[in-house]
Amino acid sequence: MSIFGKIMSAIFGSQPAPATPAGGAASPSASAGAPSASAPAAAPAATVDVAAIVDKAAAAHKGEKLEWRTSIVDLMKALDIDSSLAARKDLAKELGYSGDMNDSASMNVWLHKQVMSKLAANGGKLPPEIKH
Repeated sequence: MSIFGKIMSAIFGSQPAPATPAGGAASPSASAGAPSASAPAAAPAATVDVAAIVDKAAAAHKGEKLEWRTSIVDLMKALDIDSSLAARKDLAKELGYSGDMNDSASMNVWLHKQVMSKLAANGGKLPPEIKH
């Protein structure tokens, strides 16, 4: 499964499949992350409160203050997804990042914005302070 697919599954997995009913063409698995590239044209079946889900996941990381609203690393950590530089570079390739992958700060900012935007496009309700 792709890294973005893992993020989608971690957030939408506990909800009734938000982006699958419309197309239904090639559903390789029960993963809600699979249709992410083609789903934005279809209206999601349900809106998922991203903040509620990720806040709960972040709270499970006792002793760690995860700033997932601004940090892709903390978002991935909260969702128990590998947040290493290599994993983030893979995510950047997956999402079409064309910048310098050796400039991890710029890449991380871009990744966070892209992930939030794609979550919103697939039925995720984001807090107002997150600009996508």
